[in-house]
Amino acid sequence: MKKDLLSLLDLEKNDFDHLFTRALQLKKRYARGIFDKILTGKTLGLIFDKKSTRTRIAFETAMIQLGGHPIYMSTQDTQISRNEPAKDTARVLSRYIDCLAMRTFDHSLVKEFARASAIPVINALTDSFHPCQILSDIMTVIEHKDGYKDVKIAWVGDGNNVANSWVNAASVLGLNLVVACPEGHMVKPDIIRAAGADTMDHIIFTSDPVGAVKDADVVYTDVWASMGDEEELAGRLAAFEGFQVNKDLLSHARPDVLVMHCLPAHRGEEIAEDVLEAAGAAFWDQAENKRHMHKAILETLILG
Repeated sequence: MKKDLLSLLDLEKNDFDHLFTRALQLKKRYARGIFDKILTGKTLGLIFDKKSTRTRIAFETAMIQLGGHPIYMSTQDTQISRNEPAKDTARVLSRYIDCLAMRTFDHSLVKEFARASAIPVINALTDSFHPCQILSDIMTVIEHKDGYKDVKIAWVGDGNNVANSWVNAASVLGLNLVVACPEGHMVKPDIIRAAGADTMDHIIFTSDPVGAVKDADVVYTDVWASMGDEEELAGRLAAFEGFQVNKDLLSHARPDVLVMHCLPAHRGEEIAEDVLEAAGAAFWDQAENKRHMHKAILETLILG
């Protein structure tokens, strides 16, 4: 039976732990020069509406290094751009490829593809969720903090798709998560309810960034205006005053705090330049780990 990854609520705790274990194993094997060609003869389709550097290249290199072949498709290059129903495209692609990763705006489109596809469908980012990003981010937390249990994670910034996926992960894994967003930019109530986070004491929502990062082990931020919302940035700068992740804010966190950002970063806006350029920063580990986590996801979904 095929399995999709549209949001982290599609996974159970044992699914998370399997992916973390396997991704870390594959990373170690690759570092030793061991190349696992476990997806030889398999093909991954990539349909991207949104621009991408890390997610696209991580999926492509992951598939190539596992012996498979990626096929990148801009929506404008497909018949979807000429109003072919998504379900028809999905049915046809199911006859050609073994897995499909989609990066688009409307989450309902990914859900429609998944319903019509006979192959696994992966959400490579929608306006609602970014599940693969958080899987690789928690992998990074495990590397730096020897696990995720009893680790306090503070989100500081916009209640966007990445924040939504953190809420989903926290609800399944029992993460100690504090989400700090300005008034009017909080994670939407329907996202909170769907994850059951409105009834969980270990997930806290606040508009106080200083209180959120107090004694935090991990502080995470992202751009204040996501793709498609850039025209709102000027109006958001005042609302997000005090939410920049800088040395002053981090002074309230634990001394060994792990600062994270999924990139690309707007230096001097949501994160200070000297924090991003700090020695030993984990941002580049995050980016690398996307490739290894994508390997684990592809292996798990394609081979079942």
